[in-house]
Amino acid sequence: MAKAKSGEGDEEERQRFADRALGFLEDVVYWAIAVVLIIGSVALLVAQFNTMLSLRSAPAKTVMLEVLDGLLLIFIFVELLYAVRSCLRSREIVAEPFIIVGILACIKEIVVLSVEAATLLKDGPQFSRAIVEVAVLGVAVLVLAVAAFVLRERRRDNSDPAEDDARDEEKAASG
Repeated sequence: MAKAKSGEGDEEERQRFADRALGFLEDVVYWAIAVVLIIGSVALLVAQFNTMLSLRSAPAKTVMLEVLDGLLLIFIFVELLYAVRSCLRSREIVAEPFIIVGILACIKEIVVLSVEAATLLKDGPQFSRAIVEVAVLGVAVLVLAVAAFVLRERRRDNSDPAEDDARDEEKAASG
């Protein structure tokens, strides 16, 4: 009988050790992803600055499209960084940041395609394809926005008032 209890204790200890080791490795991977995203964001910012400088003599429309395209990509990187940070903090994957990344990616493509479609106005079939793609991306943005809204409402409905008060106090203390 004592051996059975001792064996169970050893098994629990091994499971706790495995959980701690895997949790540590998971954190290492998340931190590595965060570092890569930060480096990528900084590199994109530098590239955007260089693009602005190199396009000084280009038409304003070209400069603005390039800058907006690059900035939206940087927003995507930053939102992914927020998702990684949320995963590190809560130890679970939260869907909302990824939905926002999807919305930003769709908007980025809509902006680029809209400008390209304006130049394709004379090419009937290519213009039509570009407009259909913009429409599909617009529907995707709406679907993702509804999904984000539903997630927020569900979280509000399921939240504990005591947890909300604790979060509010924590925000007030840190802000």
